[in-house]
Amino acid sequence: MTDGIAAHDDIVRQEKERDDIAALAKGGRTNLFGFFLRLAARIPFLFIAGRASVYGPAALGRFASALVVIELTSMICTMGEKRGLALRLSNIEGQTHPANVIADGTILAVIASCAAALFFYLVPAPMFPGGHYTEMDRLMVIAIPPLTMTEIWLAALAYRLRVTPTVWSRAIVEPWTISILAGAMIWIAPHSGLSIAYIGSIFAAALTAFIPFVREYGMPRGWRPKPREMRKLALRSAPIALADTIEWGTRRVDLFLLGFLAPASAVGVYYAAQQVASLPQKLKTSFEPVLGPVITRNLKEKDYAAIARQVCQVGFWITAAQAGIALALGLPGEGVMGLVGREFVGGTGALAFLLAAEVVAATAVVSEAALIYVAKMRNLVVSIVTIGVQAVLTFGGILLMQHWGYNSLYQAATAAAALMVSLGFASLVKSHMLAKFLGESINNWRWALVWAAVPAVIIGYLATEFLPEWAELAFGIPAILGSYFLVIWKKAFGPEDRKLFQKAKTA
Repeated sequence: MTDGIAAHDDIVRQEKERDDIAALAKGGRTNLFGFFLRLAARIPFLFIAGRASVYGPAALGRFASALVVIELTSMICTMGEKRGLALRLSNIEGQTHPANVIADGTILAVIASCAAALFFYLVPAPMFPGGHYTEMDRLMVIAIPPLTMTEIWLAALAYRLRVTPTVWSRAIVEPWTISILAGAMIWIAPHSGLSIAYIGSIFAAALTAFIPFVREYGMPRGWRPKPREMRKLALRSAPIALADTIEWGTRRVDLFLLGFLAPASAVGVYYAAQQVASLPQKLKTSFEPVLGPVITRNLKEKDYAAIARQVCQVGFWITAAQAGIALALGLPGEGVMGLVGREFVGGTGALAFLLAAEVVAATAVVSEAALIYVAKMRNLVVSIVTIGVQAVLTFGGILLMQHWGYNSLYQAATAAAALMVSLGFASLVKSHMLAKFLGESINNWRWALVWAAVPAVIIGYLATEFLPEWAELAFGIPAILGSYFLVIWKKAFGPEDRKLFQKAKTA
């Protein structure tokens, strides 16, 4: 009898884990589709901002400096709800209306983001290190509240495994709105066009996230603000909020330091390279809200082996996808950067390091998805050390390049290399921490990734050497991706991987 019950429980557990992995696979496939949509929309914006006579590298650099402060502030103002919301929702299932739980964090985020927006409007100097800005540039701060709320609404939707609104908001509406408005503003408000385009894109993305959020959760019922409870929530969320902020900050501290140490034109070139390199980053950041609910459910059941398998599975998917995209964008890097403008080709070195950084960071990201629930403070300490290492390497590297007489584009490449090293350090430490806690190995590496890279590199070399630039991009990039993913499918995907994708496809 006991053996029968145990066998039944084991079957139920296996089915639940298959469902969890299938949901993650579906989310990954949806986000991969979103990546290509975002790529198609982001390139027109960079083309307009880089080539238009009224914009160019210097204007793009000033815009990027302001963006660092705005997006960092918004991340802080989410109060950790981007990832902490999954744990809170899983803990109250069946006890109270979910919209009430979300409302508690929402009020905190609204208060914090509005206060921050007012502060930076009154004190705009941190956003514009060079001191050059228009009154409309100064109004970019009004994007902080909707940007903050969008993160919370999308996190709430992802908790119920609804990833499509994220693709619509982040990969379609936001990038296409900023591209269209940036082009239109050339004739309407040329000196503030990038700022106006950014504000419009953030509000459009927020509306796109809000509508499905309300349909999914409805409005709060019988809810009233409780200052004491909200204060406790803010304190409990502090470690996750700081970890989120620091993880995001590792992608921006290099740009921030460049804004103070290098000319605006170099910042603009680096920002363009960062925008291209951040496209594969969206693959792993969009996995986080989907992975969070799966991890929290297994934590409640103390099924650590399942967590380890899920982290490794998702980590491999992310690493494989990002490595392929890095090869496809990095091998013809001069052509990719040349799309933005001739002045941006010198940022090819920075682009290569930034793409490599996203590949090595995958293990840290998936490990942290579990660590924020099981070892919040230790994870926070490692995150602080990581960004500290990056800041020291970036600052020291830029000064060293200046001392040796290298130009600002070499300095930008040094900043990108510092990011790659620091994220590699975080991956090693965080995967070890999680493996020790779970009592299971955490490793998303498969040697087939190397075999897949070989034909991709050969094709990339032939394309860059023997094809004109337009053909290098039009035919070279698809050929690199095709050869790489063909080998991954044949050599790296086992029966389980294929079955998971087939199951998600037919469901």
